[in-house]
Amino acid sequence: MRNTYSPREFGLLIGRTTKTLQRWDREGILNAYRSITGRRYYTHDQYVLMIGQKAKKRKLVTYCRVSGAGQKKDLISQRNAVESFCLASGKTVDEKLEDIDSGLNYARKHFVQMAKDHENCQA
Repeated sequence: MRNTYSPREFGLLIGRTTKTLQRWDREGILNAYRSITGRRYYTHDQYVLMIGQKAKKRKLVTYCRVSGAGQKKDLISQRNAVESFCLASGKTVDEKLEDIDSGLNYARKHFVQMAKDHENCQA
């Protein structure tokens, strides 16, 4: 077991990008330690803390999308495939989201909400 992790290694462990860790450091959400040369690093204690928070706050969300109302049968097929996968994996789904919108813009109500929840460590 290592005592310290680079931002890249720490991000891989907790499922976050290096940019997210840098932003969290700037905003005071998760402060990184600094080496003598000013490089960020994280400790194993921070990892244990993050795993505990992650287990308490995160929820499993599924998301299915089709481009138009004419593809509702495809949406049902997607939903069934995702549900089957979750059941086979032993996962309990907390929230199921679906959109019938174009994938070319960000007008997808449920997708945008899911992205915000993920950014705030809620999903």
